[in-house]
Amino acid sequence: MLRGFGNFLIKELKELIRDPKILLGMIIVPLVMFPVLGGIMSFSVKSAQENAGKMTMLVINHDGGQGSTVFMSNLSQTITIYNVTASNVTDAIPLMPEYNATMIMEIPAAFSQNVANNTPVEVKIYSVFAGVSMFESMGSSLIDGLIANYNRDLAPNVVRTNKSVIIKGELFENVDPMQLSGLMLSQAIAMPITIMILLSYSMQIAATSVAMEKEEKTLETLLTLPMDRFAILAGKLSGSVIIAGVGALAYMFGFNYYMGSLTSIGTSGAGLDLAKLGLVPSLFGYLLLGVSLFVTLLSALALAVILSAFAEDVRGAQSLVGYVYPFLFVPSLALMYVDFNTLPFVLKVVLFAIPFSQPIIASKSVIMGDYLTAGLGIAYVAAFTLAIMYVASRLFATEKILTAKLRFKGLRDRRKVPVESSE
Repeated sequence: MLRGFGNFLIKELKELIRDPKILLGMIIVPLVMFPVLGGIMSFSVKSAQENAGKMTMLVINHDGGQGSTVFMSNLSQTITIYNVTASNVTDAIPLMPEYNATMIMEIPAAFSQNVANNTPVEVKIYSVFAGVSMFESMGSSLIDGLIANYNRDLAPNVVRTNKSVIIKGELFENVDPMQLSGLMLSQAIAMPITIMILLSYSMQIAATSVAMEKEEKTLETLLTLPMDRFAILAGKLSGSVIIAGVGALAYMFGFNYYMGSLTSIGTSGAGLDLAKLGLVPSLFGYLLLGVSLFVTLLSALALAVILSAFAEDVRGAQSLVGYVYPFLFVPSLALMYVDFNTLPFVLKVVLFAIPFSQPIIASKSVIMGDYLTAGLGIAYVAAFTLAIMYVASRLFATEKILTAKLRFKGLRDRRKVPVESSE
């Protein structure tokens, strides 16, 4: 019943392997994309660990006894500690930039006496929340570990912590930085996934629009009509603009609802109101985020139109657009877990240069009130979009729009079967 199946299967496999689109898209691209992504994540983990080891903490010591001295000496073996003179944490916050500190600890007056009597005593720890990443709470985790070691070795289960956060220079009492970081990270994971889906589907739609014209031979008819060829391109791009606008609006409505659902979520019995914490974008922030997504969508759609001009049919256009996906997936997956501002300068430049990373960078920037980064990203992507549209206009102005093909000569030649002469 399956006579000849094996030979036919081998023939099909050879055809698929020799197809340059499949070879690049399904084999070479993953072999490059995932090692690059792994390298970024590995480097980020090492950098976060090094920064945690170099962490600086200010200490307001209201005790001054031997117990607090031993306690601070124990902590200073791992992190850098500076004693500051301040009546409360509000007075100490302005001193943090001077010492490059990311945490403040307040030791109560009866600390030494309580430790000596094995009576539980509470120290207050204030952590700066600086960005959205999976490593944001690493400093808090390190302090927890150091205090746990102190309790185990010197004062069993005596020292307890009361945690709070400092956001944009403002103090918020009784907010666990680890819980806050986990909540913000769940939000940071959802945004890039949504943006990836939106961009990839939009590019496929734009590429299919032009490729269908070529495949059905209607593009030749359009080009012979008594109308400016730039008008044809403008029509194609206008449709792309409408798609980009609708997509941006849909994303903004969805993102606003998503943020609203996270405005008040109870974790471990404590409510975290992101709006009160200032971690919900302002109206201006939403505007910047919408513009960033719009210009990025427009650049992606214009690029898809150009790539589809080099395809012979819809399948070829979709394959060509697939080559752009690594430039979409790598920054999106990396920026899910990593804060852009904590990356080295070179890596910042590389990720910033990829236009598809701008909406993700903007979404994190506007939450933290960093409107400059979002604005620079919009300007860069707008310039990139204008350059892409200029190339597209030049392509439509010539006959190359009909004859342009992206060939892989070496691979194509190997697929040719020599025909023997019958003489």
